[in-house]
Amino acid sequence: MFTKYDVIVVGAGHAGCEAAAAAANMGCRVILITMNMQTIAQMSCNPAMGGVAKGQIVREIDAMGGYSGIVTDETRVQFRMLNRSKGPAMWSPRAQSDRNLFARKWRNLLEDQPLIDMWQDMVKSLIVEGNIVKGVITGMGQEIKGDTVVLTNGTFLNGVIHIGEKQFGGGRAGESAAKGITEQLVSLGFESGRMKTGTPPRLDGRSIDYSQTEIQEGDSNPAKFSFLDTNVPDKQLCCHITYTNPEVHEILRTGFEKSPMFTGRIQGIGPRYCPSIEDKIDRFADRDRHQLFIEPEGWDTHEIYINGFSSSLPEEVQFKALQKIPGLQNVKMFRPGYAIEYDYFPPTQLSLSLETHLIHNLFFAGQINGTTGYEEAACQGMMAGMNAALRVKDKEPLVLSRSEAYIGVLIDDLVNKGTEEPYRMFTSRAEYRILLRQDNADIRLTPIAEKIGMKNMEARIQRIQQKNAATQFIKTSLQQISLTPDQVNDYLKSIDSSPIELKTKMIQLLSRPNVSLKALSKFNEGLESEFSKFDDEILESAEINIKYEGYIKKEQELVDKMSRLEGVKLHSEFNYHAIPALSNEAKSKLTRIKPSSIGQASRISGVSPSDISILLVYIGR
Repeated sequence: MFTKYDVIVVGAGHAGCEAAAAAANMGCRVILITMNMQTIAQMSCNPAMGGVAKGQIVREIDAMGGYSGIVTDETRVQFRMLNRSKGPAMWSPRAQSDRNLFARKWRNLLEDQPLIDMWQDMVKSLIVEGNIVKGVITGMGQEIKGDTVVLTNGTFLNGVIHIGEKQFGGGRAGESAAKGITEQLVSLGFESGRMKTGTPPRLDGRSIDYSQTEIQEGDSNPAKFSFLDTNVPDKQLCCHITYTNPEVHEILRTGFEKSPMFTGRIQGIGPRYCPSIEDKIDRFADRDRHQLFIEPEGWDTHEIYINGFSSSLPEEVQFKALQKIPGLQNVKMFRPGYAIEYDYFPPTQLSLSLETHLIHNLFFAGQINGTTGYEEAACQGMMAGMNAALRVKDKEPLVLSRSEAYIGVLIDDLVNKGTEEPYRMFTSRAEYRILLRQDNADIRLTPIAEKIGMKNMEARIQRIQQKNAATQFIKTSLQQISLTPDQVNDYLKSIDSSPIELKTKMIQLLSRPNVSLKALSKFNEGLESEFSKFDDEILESAEINIKYEGYIKKEQELVDKMSRLEGVKLHSEFNYHAIPALSNEAKSKLTRIKPSSIGQASRISGVSPSDISILLVYIGR
């Protein structure tokens, strides 16, 4: 019934969809196995993509030929560029999507890919011969053979849903848990753990009094995620903001004795940076209110997502508390919030390619690795799919460095440091933020994707060439043209910038903090005409490169220094116990994690600078 596949992808969430698409776009035969064909690319929690650092990841996925950015652009209901008041290294795109359209668009893209087959069933075990995975066995007893397997099980591995004192098996509301894989992997020597996440109630928008809330509109001139020309909706929906209050907090506290989080029924650790509402009022007892975002689920539904009110308290307590929030006095609830516990596997058991150490050709991606968030899952899925395809083609794996991508930072953190709570990406986790901006993700990563064999990259490469040429043209033009005090001083005074006393090159003026490229170009008709040929994204990227050239150069010099350590390679079977001078902790961590270079070894928690020096001396001998 089944042919042998190059890549078997288990799970069709964000990680699974990107993994299947990436492997297929590298020419591999793929089968995507999901428990429910109706929930492919389901946005289980917030119907939004992007945010601080997460938006950079989505742009990186798009730059490498992934689909998350395209799907988000074409199904969005609102777009905002966060942190515009800060430097460009902090700018982070975020979009609300129509939940149903998002899933439908993803499914259409997958079904349009001739190298992807789909199968609805639960995978209960892997076919393992020696220490090599050979395929999977489904709940209906089907054996599906494949050269590589990518596990993207999300929250389904032995998932348990909690609402107050009630608990029942499930990987998502209304869907059963997946059993068998954890037990098999543990029997093969893998270490597993438990984690927890949660989701807020869904509300009936018709029962909300928006006049009592603050309106939050999208950007007036919205950007987008994809570097391609995507079909972006020409209108946006509004979100709204409201707040909890002391009365809400008191009602919530009445449910604490039935809360699975406080009674110990939940053993897994939840995400530090996205706590439940009961966790927030317990941890921050001195605060008398917390901000909540009222966010639409789509164009053609009244369903509302109440962001910031994730809860596992009894449903009657959730409902009573909601009714004391401004604008929600007459609210109707479609379903309560809940918490979910699930199995994960500490990612220190992986190589940087996301292949497991114990079983060859087996890759993990997404929440199975202890991460949280659609974006984190999607980028891991894409990388696992690419590396599975490269393994099939008997080529070297693709590993992005910390200076090349936020994706590289995420995977490097997971593999070298592990995680004991759901890992979420932040800009503060990256050392080279000025290099890893959202505007230059295509320049950084598209050539890499083309080089390893991703298909249909021609339009992207052409776009990069245009972008680079435009930046050089703009820079050269600004270096050649000067402005007089009479021309520009009124403008400089209007933006609180010091006036000039002598004729000054335009490129020097652009280096000032509040001076914009568009405003400067208006002082020269020829330039204004030439610059009007470039779209806003190209102009913005050129301005950033010119304005921050000195900082970019310094950061690149630091990267070049650190790359020397990355160039000192370590064999996966290196015997660290043969070096007596190494600390016992270093021997243990290095043996377990199996770093591929001295650079990677230096980032492992517990490996000291003196351990690295000893390694370098040993290798030098």
